[in-house]
Amino acid sequence: MSIREIPLNRVRITDAFWSPRQRLMTDVTIPYMEKILRDEVPGAEKSHAISNFRMAAGEETGEFYGMVFQDSDVAKWLEAAAYSLALKPDKELEARVDDVVALIGRCQQSDGYLNTYFTVKEPENRWANLLECHELYCAGHMIEAGVALHEAAGKDELLHICIRLADHICDRFMQVEGIPGHQEIEIGLMRLYHATGNAKYRDMALRFLDLRGQDPQWFEKHTPKHPGVHYGGYDIIAEDTAYNQSNVPVREQTVARGHAVRQLYMLTAMADAAADTGDAELIAACDRLFDNITQKQMYVTGAVGSTPHHEAFTVDYDLPSDRCYGETCASVAMTFFAHNMLAIKPDGRYADLMELELYNAALAGMSQDGKRFFYVNPLTVDTSVSGIVPGYEHVLPQRPAWHACACCPPNLARLIASLGKYLWSEDEGTVYSHLFIGSEVETRYGRISMTSGYPWEGKAEYTIHDGGDFALTIHVPQHAVKVSLHVNGEEVSNVTADGYCRIQRNWQPDDRVTVEFDMPVRRIHAHPCVRDAAGKVALARGPLVYCVEGMDHHASLSSIVLPESAVVHTTAEEMVALHVNGIAQYASDRLYSVDSVKAMPISIRAIPYFAWGNRAPGDMQVWIREA
Repeated sequence: MSIREIPLNRVRITDAFWSPRQRLMTDVTIPYMEKILRDEVPGAEKSHAISNFRMAAGEETGEFYGMVFQDSDVAKWLEAAAYSLALKPDKELEARVDDVVALIGRCQQSDGYLNTYFTVKEPENRWANLLECHELYCAGHMIEAGVALHEAAGKDELLHICIRLADHICDRFMQVEGIPGHQEIEIGLMRLYHATGNAKYRDMALRFLDLRGQDPQWFEKHTPKHPGVHYGGYDIIAEDTAYNQSNVPVREQTVARGHAVRQLYMLTAMADAAADTGDAELIAACDRLFDNITQKQMYVTGAVGSTPHHEAFTVDYDLPSDRCYGETCASVAMTFFAHNMLAIKPDGRYADLMELELYNAALAGMSQDGKRFFYVNPLTVDTSVSGIVPGYEHVLPQRPAWHACACCPPNLARLIASLGKYLWSEDEGTVYSHLFIGSEVETRYGRISMTSGYPWEGKAEYTIHDGGDFALTIHVPQHAVKVSLHVNGEEVSNVTADGYCRIQRNWQPDDRVTVEFDMPVRRIHAHPCVRDAAGKVALARGPLVYCVEGMDHHASLSSIVLPESAVVHTTAEEMVALHVNGIAQYASDRLYSVDSVKAMPISIRAIPYFAWGNRAPGDMQVWIREA
């Protein structure tokens, strides 16, 4: 039996850190996003997405508004709402979801086609421009929403709409060669295959994957010629084959290049298909690209995508802190990719990556009030240039209420609302615990609960409520120090393989397993080829990477130096901060000077990176100069 996630409806999160954030989703963020989609939030960027569907259904007049992929915002909101209904029954939200789904059904064409842009604006050009027009991308997100409503909320109307849509896509693209310009349909089709058991959806996903890169000139040959910028404000060049990973067949790719979200959505689908089929070539390709990304192209926070030009990976070790793109969607997609790799093999590298993304790069994408969102997640913000100087327009010191291209907010909402499905998995003889997030789970061997003080303290306790003969296999984070395990108070030998500790026994009801470990402050140094981090240090504790903010310091952040010998102390605040005595260096008031560098003592305060930007706008940086 293959390793599979335990479904969301069999997991309940009871965690002091994450439960409030899931309540924020159900009570604040998801309702707020719905108002945005209906243009009901004064001062926020207009969406018009619901109106686009009304126009496509012939129930409203006007012009299509927004990106060519505006439909996907509604799809991701519906997926997040499905998980919200699983977390907290809400008859009013359920009725509004039903209304939106019924509206989507009234937009669907008789042959199953579904896309508001082409229904409203260019019905004659359906499927004519796969490179730029995101029809398959939108379809993938809608299919994911349909599966989520089916699995998490027990609602099937959108699933039936999506089956008709997927059948239309299969009928067309099993006969006519086509390659998605933006990968996502592959994820949706794989999820539909798992939900229905219909192998044609998996086969269609594999066909889309396998065609990519077989003919690197495919998009040049099949994209209509047009002058300048086209659909949605993007000038996508058909000849730039690395941009959407169509330069090399997917099974032969060795490095991540081009648009980061496209790359990671593709890898998410590849890992899912590889876990299902056991395809050795796909598994090897996923492993190569996982290693390349995490060892040569990932920021210390887990962010990926180092340039705003095409929101892309560039070359190995090119990781500028102040011009970092680090799109929130890319961090969400990194979590998806790592999660699917765990279905191939329970390797601690994948669980460590999920943890890094969840607590850092992804979580930083949303304000603590749940109503403001970063698209870009830099590691350095200097308010004298950020958002002002050419080349830094994308680097903002404060989260906006919404975005013209709003892919990130609902993506993050669906991740946090569905967090339960990333915690546990099982096979015929084993229950796997991947993250120290307090929860209760119904496994094939009965109920298991886990309490945790994470991320502030290194302790978790498991209770086996029903007993049974199986292995409880617990991921121990790579940063954990002095790990000890006890079963019913008796210490057991800690034999860890691939980042997991396996405890095999015939469990009795109410057996308890306690995992304890130290979480000292870590000083992280980058590879010497990472130019921007040379001579600098990043502070981390447990799963959290820390940063400094300008408002906590009376000197410019670039002048701060952290001595190697300085002892870093933790605080007893609700959100653990770090304090250390450092120095601030300065020479003179002149631009350049031969004066000797002077130093004054300064108290350095660092907070978790996910929490930055929640006070007044100001400077921030992760990397600190080290003496």
